[in-house]
Amino acid sequence: MMDWTDRHCRYFHRRLSAETLLYTEMVTAAALVRGQALHLLDYNPEEHPVALQLGGADPGELAEATALAVDYGYDEVNLNCGCPSDRVQAGTFGAVLMHTPQQVAACVRAMGDAAGPVPVTIKCRLGVDDQNVQETLPNFIDHMAGAGVTRLIIHARKAWLKGLSPKENREVPPLDYDLARRMKVRHPQMHISINGGIDSLSMAQKMLHSGFDGVMIGRAAYHNPYDILGQADQQIFQCNKPSLSRVAVVHAMRPYLKDERAKGTKLSHITRHMLGLFAGQPGAKQWRRTLSEQSHRADAGLDVIDEALAHFSETID
Repeated sequence: MMDWTDRHCRYFHRRLSAETLLYTEMVTAAALVRGQALHLLDYNPEEHPVALQLGGADPGELAEATALAVDYGYDEVNLNCGCPSDRVQAGTFGAVLMHTPQQVAACVRAMGDAAGPVPVTIKCRLGVDDQNVQETLPNFIDHMAGAGVTRLIIHARKAWLKGLSPKENREVPPLDYDLARRMKVRHPQMHISINGGIDSLSMAQKMLHSGFDGVMIGRAAYHNPYDILGQADQQIFQCNKPSLSRVAVVHAMRPYLKDERAKGTKLSHITRHMLGLFAGQPGAKQWRRTLSEQSHRADAGLDVIDEALAHFSETID
């Protein structure tokens, strides 16, 4: 979710759900430690619970980055071992780390020492390239368990490091939920979440009922945030508090939008994450068009929100 789940996106998503765990876009440990790009750690306190997703392969750098994350108050530090992009491969991290479980184990041990009580988690694929995932995935997770990892997210597809784009790597390799589920049987003490191909809360419920401890939803939640994040507290976490209407969510964003504009943030940097809020509703096309065309103006402010919202009534779900 690089370039997607930035701080503006997460603040918007938190207006929809109080209970879900939100993840940052991937931040490289080198950028934090060597590049001193500490602004990448900035977030709004209202985003909690929020996890920092790190990319890297050097135990020392990852430990330093983890210590920074703890100082900043993140609720979890996650090491990405699943991203197949060329940019990530060039740094020898992401999905390429599925080849070197011993190295990953050394990384998470160092991260765990730096994290204290903050959990260090892993996100991985079933395997990469021509690996026999029936053998390599259990071996990889055995190494993670041995290194003290107690929480793990499995994207239930292989990643092909050559020949497929990142988008194709999310769609072409077949899903194997059963193999991921067997990892939960193999490590019953480990909290294992499932990711990949899950595009609704009803499907998420099925995954939870089938034995997984959690479900991670990425792009489906981004493109249709109301039907997933907006209903998750009630349907997944059994909260009694009713969900906000879509229109009410927009009104809940107004103070943030006003404050960010006063700081010089372009309106489009925030509203680009809100385009899918009315997905499937009458007027959704006009909402998207108004925000897309008007938010880029240098003087764009809450007037654009009002114009876009004029297509709806207060009673819309």
